[in-house]
Amino acid sequence: MTATQFSVVFTIALALSTLAKLWLARRHLAHIAAHRGSVPDAFGAKVTLADHQKAAAYTSAKTRFAMLGTLFDAALLLAFTLGGGIQTISELCNVWFSSTLVQGTATLVAVLLLSSLLEAPFNWYRTFVIEARYGFNKMTLKLYFLDALKGLLIGAILGLPLLVGVLWLMERMGSYWWLYVWGVWVGFNLLILFIYPAFIAPLFNKFTPLQDDTVKARINALLAKCGFTSSGLFVMDGSKRSAHGNAYFTGFGKTKRIVFFDTLLERLSINEVEAVLAHELGHFKHRHVIKRIAATFAMSLVFLWSLALLMQNGWFYQGLGVTSQSTAVALLLFFMVLPVFSFLLSPVMSAYSRKHEFEADAYAATQTAAQDLVSALVKLYQDNAATLTPDPLYSKFYDSHPPAAARITQLQAQQGN
Repeated sequence: MTATQFSVVFTIALALSTLAKLWLARRHLAHIAAHRGSVPDAFGAKVTLADHQKAAAYTSAKTRFAMLGTLFDAALLLAFTLGGGIQTISELCNVWFSSTLVQGTATLVAVLLLSSLLEAPFNWYRTFVIEARYGFNKMTLKLYFLDALKGLLIGAILGLPLLVGVLWLMERMGSYWWLYVWGVWVGFNLLILFIYPAFIAPLFNKFTPLQDDTVKARINALLAKCGFTSSGLFVMDGSKRSAHGNAYFTGFGKTKRIVFFDTLLERLSINEVEAVLAHELGHFKHRHVIKRIAATFAMSLVFLWSLALLMQNGWFYQGLGVTSQSTAVALLLFFMVLPVFSFLLSPVMSAYSRKHEFEADAYAATQTAAQDLVSALVKLYQDNAATLTPDPLYSKFYDSHPPAAARITQLQAQQGN
């Protein structure tokens, strides 16, 4: 393949993926608008028309804004690649620094920082306009910038050593560097899984041990029944940032802990809390977390191997607007353009995730009353203003969780068994 041919392939792929995203979004908007006037039959006795229409308006606002973000992302990618952005930044870093390792690190960091800076207005608008308009944002400007600063510092402390190590391995380990890099990547991710609950998450939120003895006793009984051990039950001050509610377990091995948003505990009854936790434990029982980690590691190995092949060809760099070849530039280009070519795999990954959600729901229905999980889900959909009528095709591409109606239909069927 020549550089010109690859430029054409990349441009067409970017155009098609961008148009597909916009088309899916328009389908989603049209489907929501068509079903805005009435609550679906499955929810008629549980969801008011006002709540249903609020969810429709909220989802539509987010979808329209995401369409703008899609166009911006495509334009930014073109500017960095065929527009010469990466080439210019790489040349500047090569002039400023003498070491190839430092040059590569500086190039990657500069592009990442510039991308974050250019995308910051979108994040700000999403938080302080859309989320605030529908009553979800609780974050102050001070907290917003403090979070950004903390994220930047954590990224530097953890990410820079990883980046330097990866570039060093790419330069020094010969043709099989991708195996060494993969090993480091696996080790790094496992380390993050271990340290996140106790060291990283508390930098952003306050985690306090669950105090309600009645709830604690019920939860501990459920944990014992399911054979799950954790380092504790914690309540997170999610209301400091958002009115959205959730629950999850995090960590790995002995660092596993169960976390409830304070907003969730305020809204759900004890039976519903127990049912939501049973769903999360379903993921544990079916080893979904381990399966997803294994799948992620397997894909990363394939990606690194693909990069090792591509970076040996001049057309790969030149076809993306770069003339100065280096390991850092190859790494940057590959992971910037990868989403363009992998977009059509989105339904496969989403289907895999939705399968896990159905399995977790089914497990919860064997440990608690299915109706309790149904009522909890309805409240969560109401509180989070999640649409009950997503476009089916859009959902297949983007939704990691099954549509509300499908989940509740399955749970009600299990309740009848």
